[in-house]
Amino acid sequence: MVPLHAACVWLSLAPLLVLGVPPIWTQPEQVHLSNAGAPGSMVVTWTTFNKTESKVEYGLLGGRLFEMSAKGDATLFVDSGEERRKMFIHRVTLTGLKPAANYVYHCGSDEGWSDVFLFTALNDSSSFSPRFALYGDLGNENPQSLARLQKETQLGMYDAILHIGDFAYDMDEDNARIGDEFMRQIQSIAAYVPYMTCPGNHESAYNFSNYRNRFSMPGQTESLWYSWNLGSAHIISLSTEVYFYLEFGQELLFKQYEWLRNDLEEANRPENRAVRPWIITMGHRPMYCSDDDQDDCTKFDSYVRLGRNDTKPPAPGLEDLFYRYGVDVELWAHEHTYERLWPVYGDKVYNGSRERPYVNPKAPVHIITGSAGCRERTDKFNPNPKEWSAFRSTDYGYSRMQVVNATHLYLEQVSDDQMQF
Repeated sequence: MVPLHAACVWLSLAPLLVLGVPPIWTQPEQVHLSNAGAPGSMVVTWTTFNKTESKVEYGLLGGRLFEMSAKGDATLFVDSGEERRKMFIHRVTLTGLKPAANYVYHCGSDEGWSDVFLFTALNDSSSFSPRFALYGDLGNENPQSLARLQKETQLGMYDAILHIGDFAYDMDEDNARIGDEFMRQIQSIAAYVPYMTCPGNHESAYNFSNYRNRFSMPGQTESLWYSWNLGSAHIISLSTEVYFYLEFGQELLFKQYEWLRNDLEEANRPENRAVRPWIITMGHRPMYCSDDDQDDCTKFDSYVRLGRNDTKPPAPGLEDLFYRYGVDVELWAHEHTYERLWPVYGDKVYNGSRERPYVNPKAPVHIITGSAGCRERTDKFNPNPKEWSAFRSTDYGYSRMQVVNATHLYLEQVSDDQMQF
């Protein structure tokens, strides 16, 4: 028999062999909603890091919990960073929703379910008066407006969010972990109301792969451009980045332009414009701005506004197209400031009248709202703006918009610097 003290010594000298077993990632996270582009429907999107089924269980608020269910699909997304991290993006489309009804839902599978969330199905009526929060350039670091937006969304102040490009700063960083954390941060907004997006320059890594894979906008363009209707508004989302990242395919620029022209023609058919007289566009880089950073919008020959002559064939800009088809409001971000313009076309002001410049304006109204908060802080303005600049602010903040009815639209800017909870 080996003495006890000898056995203890022998055990203490034995090599300690520990096998690292990676965790199983079947728990849903990064839950967000989007409009599916068809009446009575909603897309639920979420992420897992192991493959699971894609299922949403839901029911009317106050009714039997989870009495309905829908299944979808999961797509493998392999980030292009050094680690080649893998994640599964799940998408389930809910159909047959009752307009303006409140629903309770969770998503996942029998291997793990999300928290329980609520949403209100969008009202399909053209007399509906939808309320939006809109902003761009919101980051994982220094997200100044995030807490207020989370709270106001959960108070029921908004029917949809318009995020006008530049997410997380940047979604691809740290092998896409920054993207994961940002999507977790906005879950407390985006799991409750449709979170509608367009791409910005900070999504450009690996040909916009994080943006194209993580979001689920209407249409078949990987969320790059699309349109949808809400209330008396026809809303068009576009990619300004096709003018700047020609290495990812110059044909995208012309393909988007052709799509925009066709979409605007359809929206301007008399029977369609009578129902939805408001045409609103959203794109990341503005046509005009008075910041002092030498961005595209500070130049008279802006690519977005006037196009590019260094391509074959020359690439058309968007200002003439939007003016020709009577676009009412153009929403932009990119500049880390807020700026409201007088109605403008061709670098000239076209107010409705001296006393009421925004009543029946003779050109589109531009709104730049890119100061939601990110690690790059806010920008500075040129001290001598052109006459089309109506109001400017370097405060952190975001915008609110309500399409009141067929003749009135309301916009206001929230200064996060000056507001208190």
